[in-house]
Amino acid sequence: MISFLIRRFLQSIIVLVIVSILVFIAMRLLPGDPIRMILTASSAETFTEEQIAYVRHEHGLDRPLAVQYFSWISDLLRGDLGNSILMKEPVSDEIIRRIPITFHIGVLAFVLGIAIGIPLGIISAVRRGTWLDTGVTTLANLGITVPSFWLGVLLVYVFAMYFRWLPVMGYTSPFTDFWLNTRELIMPVFCLAVFPIASIARQTRSSMLEVMRQDYIRTAWSKGLKERGVITRHALKNGLIPIVTLAGMAVPMIVGGTVLIETVFNIPGMGRLAVTSVLNQDYPYVQGIVLIVSAAVVFINFAVELTYGWLDPRIRYD
Repeated sequence: MISFLIRRFLQSIIVLVIVSILVFIAMRLLPGDPIRMILTASSAETFTEEQIAYVRHEHGLDRPLAVQYFSWISDLLRGDLGNSILMKEPVSDEIIRRIPITFHIGVLAFVLGIAIGIPLGIISAVRRGTWLDTGVTTLANLGITVPSFWLGVLLVYVFAMYFRWLPVMGYTSPFTDFWLNTRELIMPVFCLAVFPIASIARQTRSSMLEVMRQDYIRTAWSKGLKERGVITRHALKNGLIPIVTLAGMAVPMIVGGTVLIETVFNIPGMGRLAVTSVLNQDYPYVQGIVLIVSAAVVFINFAVELTYGWLDPRIRYD
């Protein structure tokens, strides 16, 4: 177990280093000069090349790329994500303000994916060949193919603009107005949860059908056990590993979806910050967001691997 933990820790460090290099290089490959863009957008004055060069030097962007990268990593190891080029404020402060919003939306979508997807998959497998199975399978296939961005625009038009049942966009803290927060999150959370619900339902159905063909399930039926006991204690328990794996894979999907959903619904979370930072070529913000999200995904994948041993005692970590 100790060797497994050490090996996975080293692998995680390597992954994060590679991600940091890729995002650092990718931002520098974008066309345009962020300093010139920022100065032009912030003032109608015409700036000389000397003034632009001075601001570039002030942000350390005139140094060789290797020096910039290692300087960023050095600051990162001390817990400093740098300062925003555009806002001139610590990146960590803004990220700390926005993380709870994205976390709130993402957790709700993930919980809905598990709470709805698994029961739908079980019902579809147990009632295989019936209209329930056909309906669940059709809706699951539809949920996987529908783009969340398009669905968000459709929901805004129908429920916010046409019927006026829900707020168009925005985010209010649940500690300020819980009811308003709930109404504001119905559409964005639903958009984010559609794909996890659909994919988990399909995987649960597939896993359950495979497990229910095993001899020990037939033995359980022959002993006269109740259907609920056979399904939950035997079939579902032994089919959970692929479901847990898919649930772990749904997390980065949800995180990626927040970029579009927060933009559509004008939610001031990490996703929207990432979009505006890329458009403004605000390197420190983009680098900090990508690295934090990558670290979270790596940690979740590690946690998923650890659950395998709990679900199946035959699995050993060497």
